[in-house]
Amino acid sequence: MSDRAAAVGAWESLFRAQVAIMRSLAADFPAQGISFNEYDVMFTLSREPDRSIRLRELNEQVLLTQPSVSRLVDRLAARGYLHKHTDPTDGRGAIVELTNEGYEVFRRVAIQHMDTITGRMGDALSNPELAELTALCDRLRAGSPCADQKPERA
Repeated sequence: MSDRAAAVGAWESLFRAQVAIMRSLAADFPAQGISFNEYDVMFTLSREPDRSIRLRELNEQVLLTQPSVSRLVDRLAARGYLHKHTDPTDGRGAIVELTNEGYEVFRRVAIQHMDTITGRMGDALSNPELAELTALCDRLRAGSPCADQKPERA
């Protein structure tokens, strides 16, 4: 087990790096009809089978609070990018699905966003370092109370 000072120092460094990178990516996010937070929701849906998920599960996977996700889903549905309907297996829940139109918008933005991510991460770290960072972050996530959430966010 690591000592307290090393653990706190590593946390501080990781946290500050994450905030700096997220701010940079948000500032350079391609303005093509969706926001950074809308992209997060669409990204999550794009990785699901049939590009759909229960709203409750979506709330657990994105970086926003539950009320914010619900409002954002409603806005995306109103624009035709998502379809929201009652869960046929549990009428109290809702299923959120990325429409074909929403997927196409997401893909256009994702291509540019991946170029920005590649520049930010790839200019700072080598491929072996990126692989090591991924493995370390996956280990941190696996050891956390939210270990059931999916890694690899873009």
